[in-house]
Amino acid sequence: MIWDVLRVGYEGLLPDIPILSLLPSQQLRPCCCARQQEKRAPPRPQVLKRLRSKYGELYRRDNVILSGTHTHSGPGGYFQYTLFWITSKGLVQPALSSIVNGIVKSIDIAHENMKRGRLFINRGTVENSQINRSPFSYLANPESERNRYSSNTDKEMVLLKMVDEDGHELGLISWFAVHPVSMNNSNHLVNSDNVGYASYLFEQEKNKGMLPGEGSFVAAFASSNLGDVSPNTRGPFCANTGESCDNPQSSCPVGGAAMCMAKGPGNDMFESTRIIGQNIYLKAKELYEKASQEVTGALSSAHQWVNMSNVAVELNATHTVKTCKPALGHSFAAGTIDGVGAFNFTQGSVEGDPFWDQIRDQLLGEPSNETKACHKPKPILFNTGEMSRPHPWHPDIVDVQIAAIGSLAILAVPGEFTTMSGRRLREAVKSEFDSHGTPGMNVVIAGLCNVYTHYITTYEEYQVQRYEAASTIYGPHTLSAYIQLYRGLAKAINATQELSPGPEPPLFNVTSVTLLPSLGTESAPAKKTFGDVLEEVRQEYQEVGTCLSLSVCLTLLVLFQTQHNFLTVERYSNISSSWRVVLNDASWDTRWVFYWSKGSRGQSNVSIEWHIPAGTEPGVYRLRYFGHYKKRLSFLRVITVPFEGSSSAFHITAP
Repeated sequence: MIWDVLRVGYEGLLPDIPILSLLPSQQLRPCCCARQQEKRAPPRPQVLKRLRSKYGELYRRDNVILSGTHTHSGPGGYFQYTLFWITSKGLVQPALSSIVNGIVKSIDIAHENMKRGRLFINRGTVENSQINRSPFSYLANPESERNRYSSNTDKEMVLLKMVDEDGHELGLISWFAVHPVSMNNSNHLVNSDNVGYASYLFEQEKNKGMLPGEGSFVAAFASSNLGDVSPNTRGPFCANTGESCDNPQSSCPVGGAAMCMAKGPGNDMFESTRIIGQNIYLKAKELYEKASQEVTGALSSAHQWVNMSNVAVELNATHTVKTCKPALGHSFAAGTIDGVGAFNFTQGSVEGDPFWDQIRDQLLGEPSNETKACHKPKPILFNTGEMSRPHPWHPDIVDVQIAAIGSLAILAVPGEFTTMSGRRLREAVKSEFDSHGTPGMNVVIAGLCNVYTHYITTYEEYQVQRYEAASTIYGPHTLSAYIQLYRGLAKAINATQELSPGPEPPLFNVTSVTLLPSLGTESAPAKKTFGDVLEEVRQEYQEVGTCLSLSVCLTLLVLFQTQHNFLTVERYSNISSSWRVVLNDASWDTRWVFYWSKGSRGQSNVSIEWHIPAGTEPGVYRLRYFGHYKKRLSFLRVITVPFEGSSSAFHITAP
């Protein structure tokens, strides 16, 4: 089973990390949740525990995969390792609980609606939707290897079509290598980015007349080996001069790396998201309609926990190397052309900076000589594997996993493989299946699975030390270690090798560690109450593309919950004399934004926007908002109170 993933963080000083969410048909939406203080496991262990209590041994660590479609515009605060939660200002228990509840609910729905069916696979090339954002690293790979491929990115999409025994459509899973960073790091809205838009388009087409998040057809667009792949197809330009900064350091003459940003294909991030998402959707639609190669055979899986800080890798008969304790290099702080870093960090740094190294030594401690030697030529910025306060900063124990369905092998990898590292892994696993009597396997990489360990480059790319290499946390032989491990999983699936479960990852109680301020009670402005409209809509709209905006009194107390709306667009029906919801907060044309500042009375407000698209049916409409606020009943008791607000009715007429 594969579920969607949202991402938090941006590729700069914020770590690039995944956040688990829900099936596309179970949209993730903010909402009010009670704070919980008990010890909680991160999403995967907690999900598995809940599944075990409901279904016994039916759903286990070896046959459940939490995989990702990936966005940088999602909520955080769910991960137990220090580096990740520190950028989210702590572990946010309501967010974690909502994520786990949503995943389990999605599995419950799938389980209750289980039926016999058929699978069909298809492949095709997606054009004009990606570039390699670290081409100078890619060129470090052997020329003979590069000459085997027509591009420095994997353009192939692999699609799995699902129908029931009677041919009724159930859903799809698509794997394609592109970073969902069309929405850049100036965005402050929760957004599922380009692959989320592709999912939205496909589900809207198949679930006719249904709102986003409703309907039985599920279109999941999962990640593959996207580590060095950008959707910003115009390439990197200096923001201050407009000249190209396509150089090994991704740096501008004035302003350095902080000015070098990738653009396109649209004129802004919303248009770029739409274009790339539509490209992905159209190719998926074509492959789906033409899928005729049936996938048949047994279902099998293999899973293992591995201490990635200490894997002995046999490169050949005479040479054995080891992986390293986790560490991030200086180029990690430089970010990428998709999300730049700060200060004077640049990509391609193979030497440390005395100024930053001194600050690191004083604040975090100097890396040991052993760790420095193991990671060469990476100059270490954060020696996370040797940092344990208040808790370990990076995982040592990670999941490796393969799920095989007949002739399809899904490699569930715990990070972001670059283009060439993904190719090497696929080839190695396919060769392993071939050598053990299972020829012709379709091998796909499902990225960002189960736990997150940053990036995985080839050994040659690691020497260049751009962002992806600086973020390859287990050292230069990380890819070789993963290839060895996944070959072992393939052997286990072919029943030629006994596989131990490995060391189970530890759980830490991080509930008391938070940098978030406590939220007090809220109050409405004078002569207003929660839900009152502060800025009304016009009475009539005719222009297509008009941004219709409504401002409402509200509270800050909004976190995350599923199956609820924050906003709706409703159309009046003269036939039934009632209002009907036509759009919700998951619709592409609606946006809601909090503008909040903590004043003396804890007041805040929300702006709701509807960008009226072409083809909108003329009629009478209204906007509605749903929220909660905190109210004090006594010195010790504070409750949350639901409220709603509505605009006055307005007309949309034909242009």
